[in-house]
Amino acid sequence: MDSSKTPDRILIADDNEANRELLEAYLADLDCETDFAVDGKETMEKATSFKPDLILLDIMMPKLSGFEVCEKIKKDPELKKIMILMVTALNELGDIERAVDAGTNDFLQKPVNRVELLKRVENMLQLKGVTDENERLRQYIQQVEASD
Repeated sequence: MDSSKTPDRILIADDNEANRELLEAYLADLDCETDFAVDGKETMEKATSFKPDLILLDIMMPKLSGFEVCEKIKKDPELKKIMILMVTALNELGDIERAVDAGTNDFLQKPVNRVELLKRVENMLQLKGVTDENERLRQYIQQVEASD
């Protein structure tokens, strides 16, 4: 197993520049690479090209909403393992249910609290790492069993 750890990749998807800058500043102390998307269409493109471990996804965006982006990512076999943290000003129960139905892993309300954001990001990246390691082990076991 490879013990060298590459930095986690986080995609910040929000159509508001001030929100993107704030989230980037909050994440500055983490060992991670960040990239940005300004609408739903670009978020889908960056999900494929940047290959993030986690997307901080605004719901109210042009071209495709965060709900639509989340649904597309979670239905795509190549992208579905990306963790999604929806970051939104919406706080109606129906919005939360819609986010869960779309496949989000978690959600956070705006205005974002720095400590809460960092803890959730840390937990989600840790869970992603464990999930990825379990998948690697499962594939390794299948290879060993197939060669017997």
